[in-house]
Amino acid sequence: MAEHQAMNVQCFVKKDFQSVFIGKNNPKLLYVSDIRPDTSAHPRVMHAHEDFVELILICSGSSEYLIHDKKYKVQQGDLLIYNPGVVHDEISGSDNLVGSYCIAVGNLHMPELKEYALIPQDAGFVFPTGEHFEPLKTLFEMMFRSLSSGEINAEAFCHSLMHAVLVKALTVVGVKASNNEETEVEEPSILGQRIKEYIDKNYTEPITLQSMGEALNISPYYLSHVFKEMSGYSPMQYLLRRRIGEAQTLLISTDLPVTTIAGMVGYDTQSYFNLQFSKNVGMPPKKYRQNYLVETRQPEKKRRKKKKES
Repeated sequence: MAEHQAMNVQCFVKKDFQSVFIGKNNPKLLYVSDIRPDTSAHPRVMHAHEDFVELILICSGSSEYLIHDKKYKVQQGDLLIYNPGVVHDEISGSDNLVGSYCIAVGNLHMPELKEYALIPQDAGFVFPTGEHFEPLKTLFEMMFRSLSSGEINAEAFCHSLMHAVLVKALTVVGVKASNNEETEVEEPSILGQRIKEYIDKNYTEPITLQSMGEALNISPYYLSHVFKEMSGYSPMQYLLRRRIGEAQTLLISTDLPVTTIAGMVGYDTQSYFNLQFSKNVGMPPKKYRQNYLVETRQPEKKRRKKKKES
């Protein structure tokens, strides 16, 4: 007589299970991005977000990204988590194309953490996902496809998937923390941090190396040497990329004219702004604005209704 095989068809949820997201901690999905390798040749240059978290899953390729105060090697399988206020620079180009998914999540109020943050400030930024990569990739893919296709109830569906992504992300962060308990965190240069904070606060002003040195009471030569050693950029390169990155944010999140945006990020003339933007992003600002956003397709029923009306 053949032995009976175990069926193993049902799992129960623990009765004492508590959701991470209760009460005031009610995360909101703001957007989902699918950055294909070919489009990463036009990178999102240095910028920060003040009231939401970004989670980026690297799906292919590798590159160096400047995150906060130093450059990190990122590669397929890495999950990047940017808390509010973390300046990040997605360095890419024709020689190091990177494919990735990205989501932005607002209204986070995690216990004992800074407002809108997902993870502790000292947890790091780059997390290898290991066995969690494929489930995370599937979740990101489903979110983007659902929203971009304009299917019915896409927002509600993706909001639920976002919860799953956040829980997986917290699991990945926890795994890294347990594997690196005895690893010492490298302290950035205090002086380098002061320079970075000064630029981040004043990048819309007409800053020069000389004026930075005077404001911080440091010789311009020493200031430049210290900052480049910490970040890999000269202070003026950092300033340029900070301005261009914030201009990208304004281009894709507002309807402001390009001339207005140029002035807001510290440029006196639109022509010089256009030149620097094209040099660093690979296309002029107007074209970047047109190309960046996905035009959501309408559901079948709505399209048919419009045809009848016309």
